[in-house]
Amino acid sequence: MPESDDNLHLEIGYVLFIDIVGYSKLLIEEQKERQNQLTEIVLATAPVREATDEQLVRLPTGDGVALVFYHSAEEPARCALEIAEALQKHPELPVRMGIHSGPVSEVRDVSGRSNIAGAGINIAQRVMDCGDAGHILLSQHVADDLVQYRQWAPRLHDLGDCEVKHGVRLHLVNLYAEPLGNGALPQKFQQAKPKPVRRSVGWMSALVLAVILAAGAAYYFTSHRGATKGAAILEKSIAVLPMVNSTGDPANEYFSDGMSEEFISSLSRLPELKVVGRTSSFQFKGKPDDSKTIGEKLGVYYLLEGSVRKSADRVRIAVALIKSSDGANVWSDTYDRELKDIFAVQSEIAQSVAGALKVALLGATEKNPDAPSNQNVDAYTAYLQGRFYEQLYTAADLRKAIGFYETATRSDPHYALAYAALSKSWWALGDITGEDVAEANRKARAAAERAVAEDPNSAEGHAALGQILVSVDRNEKGAEAEYRRALELAPASAVPKIGLATVIADLGQIDEAVDLLQQAVRLDPLSTNAHFNLARLLTSLGRYDEAVRSARKATQLQPGGAGTWQVLALVEAKRGDGEAALRAATQESDPDWRAYAIALAQQARGDAKAADEALNALIAGHSNDMSFQIATVYAFRSDADKTFEWLEQGYQKQDPGVMSILENPFTRELRSDPRFGAFCKKIGVPYP
Repeated sequence: MPESDDNLHLEIGYVLFIDIVGYSKLLIEEQKERQNQLTEIVLATAPVREATDEQLVRLPTGDGVALVFYHSAEEPARCALEIAEALQKHPELPVRMGIHSGPVSEVRDVSGRSNIAGAGINIAQRVMDCGDAGHILLSQHVADDLVQYRQWAPRLHDLGDCEVKHGVRLHLVNLYAEPLGNGALPQKFQQAKPKPVRRSVGWMSALVLAVILAAGAAYYFTSHRGATKGAAILEKSIAVLPMVNSTGDPANEYFSDGMSEEFISSLSRLPELKVVGRTSSFQFKGKPDDSKTIGEKLGVYYLLEGSVRKSADRVRIAVALIKSSDGANVWSDTYDRELKDIFAVQSEIAQSVAGALKVALLGATEKNPDAPSNQNVDAYTAYLQGRFYEQLYTAADLRKAIGFYETATRSDPHYALAYAALSKSWWALGDITGEDVAEANRKARAAAERAVAEDPNSAEGHAALGQILVSVDRNEKGAEAEYRRALELAPASAVPKIGLATVIADLGQIDEAVDLLQQAVRLDPLSTNAHFNLARLLTSLGRYDEAVRSARKATQLQPGGAGTWQVLALVEAKRGDGEAALRAATQESDPDWRAYAIALAQQARGDAKAADEALNALIAGHSNDMSFQIATVYAFRSDADKTFEWLEQGYQKQDPGVMSILENPFTRELRSDPRFGAFCKKIGVPYP
């Protein structure tokens, strides 16, 4: 009888997968010669030479080799760079490499020899398969570990998602340090990457996008410093860690992720309990961090963790409530039920956690409020699949999400939550592609209105409608009402707080917007977007030291994210440190935002020639899509005439950035100019 997978001994391995490009096209003699060359190079590297048999497993793979290290992600990374250095002397030996960390286990092959298998090995090969000759590609798991170290962070270059076998998508990072590695975009990404569409966005319009990306994409993790280390941690606080997909089948990942999100949603309804948001808790997916580290970074007393196994029409959920400080078990249980009973199981788990924490559940617990109105399991699983793809936030994934959400609403025509999610996905698809925007917005509006009609108490429905009102209709007052209603219905959620901050900052209510964003940071301490936007609004209030701390936190959380470093450059420029602003600007990954940040930085430095050149370059490249940003640079230069000239251009081109005139730290300096009030009235922004 086969050994039960429950008895397998799993360890976390750091896998370096290597193969020779074009190996199958070589003659037999050439294959043997190249294989021997590669073996000699691999064995000569320091990480391999210095490792004992217990510390390193070597696996021949036919056209290459796989190395499994057990100490840290730095071992395979160092080994890969040493191999790349040696290969410079062997142009006849084209090699690509992939690195991933994940579970591995010792098995016996058909010859009775010890071998290694597991998801760690399989995914490392998939990572490698996405590269070309010379590439050293990393999974996001490995990049998240390495980015915390000064010597590795500058060598990591985000590539985005790559689709591998069975439709699975991996988020990959390119490791290269000239002349080692290959800095070119891999062919698979060139084939899949849609042509970017530059749509000019104002500061707070970008925050609308942040609401959709509250689980965001995609992006790098944090430094070793705890987010709340040294601060008092409330006892009634909890984070739900991503549930482990114990089937090992990537096709079931949507379900384990969905269960985690449902527990976050259910526990967020407990009025006495602080529950950390998805963005922050999912940063720890697949990571080996201990409970104390996680608790300090998230600022929580308890952690809920576990695993989910979905097989056919049955589901098994094992959960444990532990103290983050020492990992002590407070409560645990295992639920083995039919899939049709999933809603009852979720309520039972929420009830048990509430009992263990001695807090009262809000309202009835026999029904999950996020479930379909008709308790249809097919509608629910389609909704979970849609949510899984929506989080990936590419055009292709958003289209998949829309398809699943539409399936959910067909199965249950009264499923308010699915309509709200459908609205967000349609809006996002139009925004990132720039194609058929009017039609995408029309469908987004219809879905949001249907969500509210089906359930007037749906926080997600009101938030979705608020998003349409502010981003499509430019109706800030209407959007404010919708977001305030969403906040009433979901006071423990960071999403409506961010959405409301978006709107009221445009209306000039910056102090309240800052307070809302600070609340959002406490609920979602590892949310890049919350720190990103808080930094900008603090700058508008002249609270520069606080703004710099928030901006730096954003760059630590997402060092390769588009637009992240330009916010730090903006803050430093506004407070008068031109050199610091320029250092930040040059680290900005997005070329458009980098051009803007450099224009601000050079102005702050006081070098008139360099400032003129930077501004002229910004205008030459972006007069059609960054009118508002150009206006802010002129405002920083105290050139009011040019500022209003470019604001008018932005208005004529329907640049949403102009709606941020009251909260932008540069344009708000012109409030005493009579033209300022007139322009506010023209665009529909109330100005006293």
